[in-house]
Amino acid sequence: MKQEVYKGFTFIVAVAGILATLLLANANFSYAASDKAKSSAVVKKSAADQTESRIIMLQSALKITDAQELLWNSLTLVMRENAKEMDSLSKDRAEKMNTMNAVERMKFHSQITDTQSGQLKKFIPPFEALYTSMSEEQKNISDSIFRTGKHGKKKMM
Repeated sequence: MKQEVYKGFTFIVAVAGILATLLLANANFSYAASDKAKSSAVVKKSAADQTESRIIMLQSALKITDAQELLWNSLTLVMRENAKEMDSLSKDRAEKMNTMNAVERMKFHSQITDTQSGQLKKFIPPFEALYTSMSEEQKNISDSIFRTGKHGKKKMM
């Protein structure tokens, strides 16, 4: 019983950690109290670009088979839709950043968190279907990637 509670708690903490990482990845603490603009030399990849990189890495690492292609395509469709939605939110944030007050920023971060939660809920069913179809080797690789964020020496983007 304790082990089941521990596993459930670990999963919740892991999901919360992922959501917090995604939320804080967009945070801009260094400029929070200043009017200075970011350097134009810093170029941030869009969520769509990052997702395409992840898809390529995952497909290669997991060695998706022809029999798994339909399940894989369903999963990547959700990943791409989620990325487009996040890019849209990021664009809204960038356009409104200089005019939002503290309360509006907190509400916006709440909206991002809600969106990420919804995206995770859309991601799980196609991922679970693909995972169920995987060989033990593929499952072990998948478990490693989702546990550590990397496969081999390549860090997951």
